[in-house]
Amino acid sequence: MMPLLRLIRWQNLLFLAILMFVMERWVAVPVLGTYGFPEQLTWWLMLLLTAGVLLIAAGGYVINDYFDVKIDRINRPERLIVTQSISKEQTMLLFQVLTALGVLSGLAAAWVLRDWTLATVFIMVPGVLWFYSSSYKRQFLLGTFIVSFASALVPLIIALANVACMQLKYPIVMDYLSIPHDLYLWLGGFALFAFLTTFVRELIKDLQDQMGDRELECHTLPIVLGELGTKIILTVLILLIAAALCWVNARYLPYDTAWGSLSTRYLMFGLLTPLVCELWLLWAARIPSDYRNAQLLMKFIMFMGAMYSFVVLRMLPSVEIPLL
Repeated sequence: MMPLLRLIRWQNLLFLAILMFVMERWVAVPVLGTYGFPEQLTWWLMLLLTAGVLLIAAGGYVINDYFDVKIDRINRPERLIVTQSISKEQTMLLFQVLTALGVLSGLAAAWVLRDWTLATVFIMVPGVLWFYSSSYKRQFLLGTFIVSFASALVPLIIALANVACMQLKYPIVMDYLSIPHDLYLWLGGFALFAFLTTFVRELIKDLQDQMGDRELECHTLPIVLGELGTKIILTVLILLIAAALCWVNARYLPYDTAWGSLSTRYLMFGLLTPLVCELWLLWAARIPSDYRNAQLLMKFIMFMGAMYSFVVLRMLPSVEIPLL
């Protein structure tokens, strides 16, 4: 059982489930509440959407390990699962079952909401993940963009589903309200943060795995530009994330307001301080285990970014929402 759980990255799936929950309950529902509307997505619709995302993500992790056997034998032989604990045939079957169930769950939710865009997402992503694992991840930056985009889709799926539900129930009212704009603005901000932080984490992972990637002639950023060049680019990206957070907070939430003060304190201690620590870990890193520590800190920063939704919940208190 443990090899199977490690294969599907259960910790990452748990984070995705939490992200889906907080994006819906702590961001989308308060935004709708400011217009006087209650929660739109029923529990079973959220269950279908969440199951679709988790199953497709699990299938993506499985097929990634299926194609990475040779690289993993070099980079992390002690953690090799495919061919040691699970055969390649069983791995492929598991990928097919997980992906099929995920697509069916997503399409069922899209059919109920009558939304073709949502249906396209659940059809397109599994195919992109297949080509990512088999080929794209070894090409210069393409794989990094794909994984980052897939991460950004999670908050956007919640926005798509809520907008589709509102348009289905209140088509005339939606012509006069800016609900879609507000949903895409708030959830799009989280999607952009997910994209940038995932991009940084994937580049750090490339630094960690460069020995095996070089052996199999991959064209990742550290192999093309070298370790120093990659660290410089990562530094620019991390500073860009920090600057964007500061700009948004100063532009839309002045410090002299109650919610601005709460937001500023959260950003300072929950995000900016860890980002500074991330820079220190990055430049101090010399061996794969050092980069693994930097990668783990980036996961923590991604989690703290998602938890900023709690601040959003407190900023938009127009509707009573249970925290759990």
